[in-house]
Amino acid sequence: MTATEKIVREFWRLMGTNDFYSASAVLAPDFVLDWPQSGERIRGPENFAAVNSEYPAHGPWKFRINSLVAGPDSAVTDVNVTDGAIRARAITFFTVANGKITRITEFWPDPYPAAENRKHLVERIK
Repeated sequence: MTATEKIVREFWRLMGTNDFYSASAVLAPDFVLDWPQSGERIRGPENFAAVNSEYPAHGPWKFRINSLVAGPDSAVTDVNVTDGAIRARAITFFTVANGKITRITEFWPDPYPAAENRKHLVERIK
């Protein structure tokens, strides 16, 4: 396991504690998070922790890594996220330097119904 993979796995483990201030410990002081779909940028570990702490939830957040691909200084994860009521999927691109996450670009795709015209060619997945 590479150092980058270890820090990304630790990030998701810490996120699963729901103590987002402890999760921010793996972020660099000049950390930046971009959410392109909503056009938002979050700067700094403190703001990251505050945004996550203030987000309304029905219960504790749980994170399940479906896939993780890591190189020397970057990684991508596909993660299922739930608070027991909300179920979502996040595709997250990480940049890592000096043992800290310096940048995240994260996409939250919404599910949509499959097209009827290809029903005879596909299998349904859940």
